[in-house]
Amino acid sequence: MAQPFDAVLLISFGGPLGPGDVRPFLENVLRGRPTTPERIDRIASHYHAFGGVSPLTALTFRQARALEARLTRQGAPLPVFVGMRNWHPFLQDTLQEMSAAGVRRAVGLIAAPHRSFSSCEQYRRNVEAARATVRSRHGRAPDVIYVGDWHTHRELVAAQAARIERAIARLPAALQPRAGLIFTAHSLPEALARRGPYVRQIEESSGLVAQAVGLAYRVVYQSRSGRPEEPWLGPDVNDYLREARQQGLEAAVICPIGFVCDHLEVLYDLDVEAAATCREIGLPMVRAESVNDDPRFIAAWANAVTAVMSRYARGRPLPLHVSTGTPHSSVAGPAADARPAEPMR
Repeated sequence: MAQPFDAVLLISFGGPLGPGDVRPFLENVLRGRPTTPERIDRIASHYHAFGGVSPLTALTFRQARALEARLTRQGAPLPVFVGMRNWHPFLQDTLQEMSAAGVRRAVGLIAAPHRSFSSCEQYRRNVEAARATVRSRHGRAPDVIYVGDWHTHRELVAAQAARIERAIARLPAALQPRAGLIFTAHSLPEALARRGPYVRQIEESSGLVAQAVGLAYRVVYQSRSGRPEEPWLGPDVNDYLREARQQGLEAAVICPIGFVCDHLEVLYDLDVEAAATCREIGLPMVRAESVNDDPRFIAAWANAVTAVMSRYARGRPLPLHVSTGTPHSSVAGPAADARPAEPMR
């Protein structure tokens, strides 16, 4: 029986590839949002502090090549194409390339572990818009069928736990057993977060990883970008660090559980801003590396992809019509026999 899929489409945020890309990239990111010139200047300065290059694109391509190799080893050799929402390679260009290569049906994998409108549904809409453009110009575009939730996959949990253990080992030995584990995820407007399982899924992931390393934990948020008067998910990581230090926290281990690679929001918001806060308040801090292309993490992605392939092994998938609130179906379930650890209060 013919394989129902021809490729994988790995979908990510995108990032500037040089100083000249920063402003055009930010125009894409902020399109449709009222943003002051001062705020744009501030965000641009974050990118220029790292040479105007976001590591996201290079890391995403490393993840894609690792996923391709893993799928081949698992007997499911599919090419993995990368499409970005906000910068090159744009989704439309990637889908056009896929169509020209003869791809008719692809497994879609959005590089965000926790589901919200902005981390999932918006990307699906962008894919559909790109497909419509490619179809109007070339007569056809690949269908895209998405993987299910993978935020609690045992291999992802193992990869994140290993990163945390390596970070803890960088603390002085006397502080290691007294360190507090702090998970961060991108903040969202509270009203938007209530429309999906984002907060619940972050807590589920955090509980399982904390259990794996045997530490109490707290979930906090970073990278808030909205109007001051609009309620966003909190507490902010810097506010929490100050409060926890006053309450006796002796060392902080920060894990960016809401992100799958060390891109600029991790490097600036945690390695620069949060680290500066910790120096100011005299709090020893280490930051766990994101999962990046850790083989265990890539195994979680590969299992999510092959689960979709298995589901449709006996028949072709129907084209997907995206609507607001379209859920993932669960194909990569929780780690076996695991319950989340108790959070720090």
